[in-house]
Amino acid sequence: MATISIPKTKIEKQGGVVILPLKEYQKLVKQTTPMYYLRGEEAKKLDLLISQGLQEYRQGKTQTIQSLSDLDR
Repeated sequence: MATISIPKTKIEKQGGVVILPLKEYQKLVKQTTPMYYLRGEEAKKLDLLISQGLQEYRQGKTQTIQSLSDLDR
């Protein structure tokens, strides 16, 4: 098994280290990530909105911005 060395000062600044088996980590991630499933009319509205957005993107009607303040121009 490999040995990992982490400088103590770095651990103190970041508040510690936790070591978990990969499967347990994946289980924790799965539990904390919310999943949303739309059905019926809400799903149709979202599908239409995404289709329209992709169509506008392909037609070159979208803007590339660095921040939300660029939208004011």
